[in-house]
Amino acid sequence: MIKLYTAATPNGWKASVTLEEMGLAYEVHALDLMKGDQKTAEFLAINPNGRIPAIVDTDEDNFAVFESGAVMIYLAEKTGQLMPTDMKGRSRVLQWLMFQMGGVGPMMGQANVFFRYMPEKIQPAIDRYQNESKRLLTVLDGQLAENEFLAGDYSIADIANWCWARTHAWSGVDITDLPHLNRWLEQIGKRDAVARGVKVPGDLNPAQVVEAAKKMVQR
Repeated sequence: MIKLYTAATPNGWKASVTLEEMGLAYEVHALDLMKGDQKTAEFLAINPNGRIPAIVDTDEDNFAVFESGAVMIYLAEKTGQLMPTDMKGRSRVLQWLMFQMGGVGPMMGQANVFFRYMPEKIQPAIDRYQNESKRLLTVLDGQLAENEFLAGDYSIADIANWCWARTHAWSGVDITDLPHLNRWLEQIGKRDAVARGVKVPGDLNPAQVVEAAKKMVQR
């Protein structure tokens, strides 16, 4: 059994979509980020960084894994699903996973902060993060122009990038000129497991997200 500690964010969805795609049994522990559930001693024992998602594998002596990318790799290696086992195939998947971890997520996250949540609108910062987010999404579009998925077959690399790219409008980034990205977003969004995964731990309420994020930014 996998215990999943999560909230309704792109990083949280990366874990829940992966679990749904793999058909693994898991138990959801929804963390209220506004109440500081992620900073409790209990959760910090699982993830010292105090961020979601994290998992505990009760079948492996309650082994804890934090960082969304590390969670996805662990689950892929545990099940033998959604990542090739040959060296080159595995590397291709990890390259695109790291592309999301090091680029798409951080840049879109900062675009969200400055575009949506900061009480003072700092236009140079908004422009900086929106432009970089668009550049990175354009890189994805280029890869998808000649490939159905990012790294061969459908993999954790697609899940990771999809969970963030689908929120482009929230970051204020227009992708109408990226047809291959749009095709891929729609294609993956139609998967039953993906549709289930993005509803964990519950449907996202945009108004609540904005208010919660504003309060966290202002702390």
